[in-house]
Amino acid sequence: MDEPQFACDAMLGTLARWLRFAGFDTSFDPALSDPALAAAARREGRWLLTRDRLLAAVAGPRVVMLRRPDLAGQVGELRSRLALAADPGRAFTRCSRCNGALEPVAGAVVADLVPPYVAANASRFVRCPGCRRVYWPGTHAERISIRVRELFGP
Repeated sequence: MDEPQFACDAMLGTLARWLRFAGFDTSFDPALSDPALAAAARREGRWLLTRDRLLAAVAGPRVVMLRRPDLAGQVGELRSRLALAADPGRAFTRCSRCNGALEPVAGAVVADLVPPYVAANASRFVRCPGCRRVYWPGTHAERISIRVRELFGP
C-alpha cells in the first residue's frame, strides 16, 4: 500500500513539520488560499488536513477535519482516522522546511556549509535538493526521534 501524502492548511504548520520528521510527504504553504489548497490537494492525491470547518466542507472526499489544538491530539485524531503509523526507517527522510526528499551527501561536499566542529565530527550528512538545507545527526536528533516514536509509534 502506498503511504498517504498530506497537505496541511495554514493552521497546521507544527503538524506538517512533525509529519515530515516522521517521513511523510506533507505539503504546507500558508500563503495558499483555501480554494487553491483544496485544488492542489485533490490534484496531487493528498489528504487535506485542516481545522477549518468551512474548508473541510468544500474540499472533497480526502479531508480530515482535526478538532484538537495540540500536536499530540492532532496526531491521535489522524492516526485513528487513517490507521496511520510511522515506519522508523523513514524518519528524517524529508526536509522539515520544504518537504524535499533528503539525499546523502559526502562531508567534504558540505564542509563549508556547516560549523567547523560539525564538519570534523558528524558521521553523516544529508541535503535537501530543493532548499539545499544540510542536516546531520546532532544532539537534537535523539530528542526528535523519541518524540516521533511517542507520536507515531505503535
